[in-house]
Amino acid sequence: MRVPVFSIITITYNAAYCLEKTILSILNQSYSHIEYLIIDNNSTDGTVDIIKQYEAGISYWISGPDEGLYDAMNKGLRKATGDYVWFINAGDLINSEDTVRQMVSLLAEGDSLPDIIYGDTLLIDEGGRSLGARRLRPPERLSWKSFRMGMLVSHQSFIVKRTIAPEFDLQYRYSSDIDWCIRCMKGAESIFNTRMVLSRFLDGGLSTVRRKASLKERYLIMCKYYGKVTTVVLHGWFAVRFYVAKCIKKKI
Repeated sequence: MRVPVFSIITITYNAAYCLEKTILSILNQSYSHIEYLIIDNNSTDGTVDIIKQYEAGISYWISGPDEGLYDAMNKGLRKATGDYVWFINAGDLINSEDTVRQMVSLLAEGDSLPDIIYGDTLLIDEGGRSLGARRLRPPERLSWKSFRMGMLVSHQSFIVKRTIAPEFDLQYRYSSDIDWCIRCMKGAESIFNTRMVLSRFLDGGLSTVRRKASLKERYLIMCKYYGKVTTVVLHGWFAVRFYVAKCIKKKI
C-alpha cells in the first residue's frame, strides 16, 4: 500500500482569535505527507496576517469573496490534489501531533486504501478546554444508512478519498455537510473505522447559532434519503428524548 497524501482544508472568516491553533495542529503533525490549504472569505480582522505568518508550510491559500461556508469548501475541494480530503476549519484541531501518523499505521495493516476513514470527535471551548465527547457517537460499522439516527460522525473526523468526493450542495446553507457525508458514503466501497479520536471541534459554530434553520435543512435532507415516514418517526423520538432530558436537568 502506498503512502497516502492528505489534503487538509481550513475555511476561515474573521478567525484571528482561533486560527493559529488550527494551523499549528496541522503543521506540527509528525506525518509529513500533508497538503494544507486555507480558503478565507476576505477577513478583515488580522486572519490573513496569521496565514501569511505560516505560509511557508501552507500549500495553497486564497482570500476572496465567497457565497458562504460550503462554497468555500468547494473551492478547497477543487484545489486539493491529495489522496484524501479532510476539513479542519478555523477553531477545530487535529486531536494530537501524532494522530495522522497513527491513523496511517492502522491503514497500513490493510491491502488497499479505504474510500472513507472515520473516527470520534471531542468538543472544546474557545480556550481549548475539553467539553467531552459529542452526544452522537460513531458506530462500529458506518454506512450511509447510519445517519438516519443523526450525524453520528462529525465532518471533522470524516476523511474521504478525493476521487469520490462530490462538491457540497449549495441549496443547503447550514447543513450541507450532512448531505455531503451521505453522498460520499453512498459512493464508497470501503469505510474504515480508526476507533480513534481524530479531531477536536470548537463548539458554537454556524449551525448552533442558526439552529432552527439548520434543523429544518437536516429534516429535509433526511426525508430525501430515508423517506418522510422514517424521518418523522425518528424526529419524534428525538424530540421526546430532548424534552425528557430537559425536564430532568431542570429538576437537578
